[in-house]
Amino acid sequence: MPDPVTGVSPRPTPSTAGPGTGAGAPPETAAGGARPGSLARAAAWLAKQVELGLAPVELTLPQYRVLGVLGEGVTIPSAIAERLTVRRPTVTAVVDGLEAKGLVERRAGVSQDRRSVTHTLTPRGRRVLAKADVAVDARLAEIAACLTEPGDREDALRSLELWRSAIRAYHAQQVAAL
Repeated sequence: MPDPVTGVSPRPTPSTAGPGTGAGAPPETAAGGARPGSLARAAAWLAKQVELGLAPVELTLPQYRVLGVLGEGVTIPSAIAERLTVRRPTVTAVVDGLEAKGLVERRAGVSQDRRSVTHTLTPRGRRVLAKADVAVDARLAEIAACLTEPGDREDALRSLELWRSAIRAYHAQQVAAL
């Protein structure tokens, strides 16, 4: 029967596979001993859970990502694009929607280039970002609470913090290599 969260049917195990079928043979493993692709799929399913957590706040995942970067003080569109690993036109399109909602304000940049702009969160944008953070954190904590082994809930949530640190370190390394 498929998992209700991921929609994936469990793989046969040695105890459920018939003799001589090979279905119970362990698959080759990827980094960390996981099945190939299983970490990627887990990350994709996790992203979907973040999207579902954002629904009550009426934000999309791309909008949430941009608000989060703005909340950390990044204001120049090219820097936002670099941080999110997207192209600048993508940032512009997302900011258009956020500006229409009154969450972001565009301002003329300080350079002589008339195309230069900065983006800042409005007070409403800061409040919505805070509500979104609480909603997503609650959704992920609710899911992690389903783990039954002692310490697994905390380990699952801590692993997200480690991934955030890893991504930031990776980004800094990539920028330094330029």
